[in-house]
Amino acid sequence: MGPTDVVAPDERLSWGKTVGLGAQHVVAMFGATFVFPLIMGLNPQLAILMSGIATICFLLIVNGKVPSYLGTSASFVGGVVAIGLQIKASNPKANPAVIAPSVTGAILVAGAVLALVGVAIHFLGSAVVHKVLPPVVTGAVVMLIGFNLAPVVASIYWPQDQWIALIVMVAVIAMSVGLRGFIGRISIFLGLILGYVLSWLFDRGFGQITSYNAAAGKVDTHWRVNWDGVKSAPWFGFPPHTDAATGVVGWHLPSFNIAFILLVLPAVIALIAENTGHVKAVAEMTGHDLDPVMGRAIAADGIGTVIATSIGGSPTTTYAENIGVMAATRVYSTAAYFVAAAVAILFGFSPKFGAMVSATPGGVLGGITVVLYGMIGLLGAKIWKENNVDFGNPLNLVPIAAGIIIGIGNTSLVFTKSFTLSGIALGTIVTIGAYHLARALATPDLRARADGAVIAVGNVAVENTPGGEESAPLYRDEDVAPTEHHKP
Repeated sequence: MGPTDVVAPDERLSWGKTVGLGAQHVVAMFGATFVFPLIMGLNPQLAILMSGIATICFLLIVNGKVPSYLGTSASFVGGVVAIGLQIKASNPKANPAVIAPSVTGAILVAGAVLALVGVAIHFLGSAVVHKVLPPVVTGAVVMLIGFNLAPVVASIYWPQDQWIALIVMVAVIAMSVGLRGFIGRISIFLGLILGYVLSWLFDRGFGQITSYNAAAGKVDTHWRVNWDGVKSAPWFGFPPHTDAATGVVGWHLPSFNIAFILLVLPAVIALIAENTGHVKAVAEMTGHDLDPVMGRAIAADGIGTVIATSIGGSPTTTYAENIGVMAATRVYSTAAYFVAAAVAILFGFSPKFGAMVSATPGGVLGGITVVLYGMIGLLGAKIWKENNVDFGNPLNLVPIAAGIIIGIGNTSLVFTKSFTLSGIALGTIVTIGAYHLARALATPDLRARADGAVIAVGNVAVENTPGGEESAPLYRDEDVAPTEHHKP
């Protein structure tokens, strides 16, 4: 293989090199795949295990044409936090194990909806998505999902150890911009390791800390790093079963509540945009037309989420981190992803690994979440910018402004004592409904100027032609797409 050659999705290198590349993909997805389950109160060992299984299902559904890894999705974090707050409002003593079945049940339904959307796109084409969810709406929903989480950082994670949180935050920022290539892309993972080590050193140097303890739900004196569970956990075995009495979250059957389902459904909008962007990026890198399998890829992500959450796992999504690895190596072989999935499944059968991840200090998560939540929100602004959304147009400005404030401010609309819409769910409904109402009432000139000059998804922008057809790409992100296409 020459320096300018590429390995296509249906090709592979020698098995030795393929295994090495598969291991690299594991490292790329690793940090986020177990950080987000921790934030959502789900089991990280089970999340890693199910991510491998979901990835294999994804590759089979798309017939190996879209090389990608399904890691844990961040899009559901806001809805999950809202579910936890609602449950604790009626039952202050509810622990993560009590909350988890409601969380996974709501996400399972969202995954099924995403799968149905993928089927619709497969038969109707992607134009229907852009009509219902134009960039101005999609960007707003992504933004309110991220920024709605700011109070969670301030009230739960940051107070657990403010100095560790501050150091980790600064380290993640510095590494993400100061380190180049693949190392820079895993700055969150490196920040987690750094914070873990620093927390252990602070325990040795300063002793126990008196602060908010998320496990106990109160302020007490405790060690930052507690490895009692790690020492007692076996090296090999299945993830644990959820035990509500002790607060242990593991595999479990989901439960369903319509109010909680509505809280997480907005994440489907973010996942549609995310998956579409990733498929477009892979198409650019490989030089293959992947539009015919776009619907399959979105449906496969939804099916992966349904499979994972049906036994208590985390929601899944295609990972930009792994797309970055492909850009750096020019190897797009799906064989490497099968290897990565197999390695993840092996990790998923190690309770000691799961216990080690679950023992991540709260202060470390504080430093990571303050960056991650903000990044999720700013991805909405990125969608606006790449699509040339004109906020000088009141059709784009007024209804979107209302939806964002409702979502970020956790505004509530009470229907009955047992049913309330608030925060992300209400903000999303207002954003979509108010925009289309305003569009129906707007003058023709406002409607004509509302759509922007391009339709951009992820790192790929395509011209929005008068007939609604997508033309050739206008640009590529150099961190994702190689500058040239070469066949081996």
